[in-house]
Amino acid sequence: MDLIEVLIVEDNHKISKTHQAFVEKLEGFKVTGVANTIEDARLLLSTLQPDLILLDIYFPESSGMEYLKEIRSQNNPVDVILITAAKEVEMLHNALHGGAFDYMIKPVFFKRFEESLTSYRNHRRQLHLLGNMTQEDANRFFRKPEKTLPTSGEETPKGIDPVTLKTITELFRDKGTVSIGAEELGKRVGISRTTARKYLEYLTGTGFLEVTLDYGTKGRPERKYKPAE
Repeated sequence: MDLIEVLIVEDNHKISKTHQAFVEKLEGFKVTGVANTIEDARLLLSTLQPDLILLDIYFPESSGMEYLKEIRSQNNPVDVILITAAKEVEMLHNALHGGAFDYMIKPVFFKRFEESLTSYRNHRRQLHLLGNMTQEDANRFFRKPEKTLPTSGEETPKGIDPVTLKTITELFRDKGTVSIGAEELGKRVGISRTTARKYLEYLTGTGFLEVTLDYGTKGRPERKYKPAE
């Protein structure tokens, strides 16, 4: 397949340059344009005809969500990934209805950015290879895989004790556990902060947990973990 052409639509010049640098680090992508206003985005979309738009939601003159609706009303096949500070559930709901491929909440770090665009690239490749679609093919695109963990009879990586792992996963399955960091987990389970962090990162890698950054009031942001949705 050819390079995936990307249009960045972001009113903050520094952020747009950062996202451009992120894209340029990834294999299979190239930035064909950067728009800092919705009006510029309309012009570049029609002239460049990109494959993918990285779209912010908040603009001084308009809304990225309204622009997404506009794109869909025109039956434009371009794909969209939203990158925004908006955390309202309504925004997420609207993004799903607008056919957005992904929704990233600012500040976006390179690892999350890479995961999103790599997933999109793989998605396009799979579509490109499809002939007549079977039910299994449809399931692959419309159903997310189950998040599974090793059972007691399966091997866990070196340094991951199955009993401790089970204790931690049960803690997160408790609805009273919303989002905690390594230090708090260590106190609850009776292990060191470093060991707790190792288990948390392992569970994040399996897809069982997801990580967010808690900026608090001062100092470095703390990594907090919660069950993946």
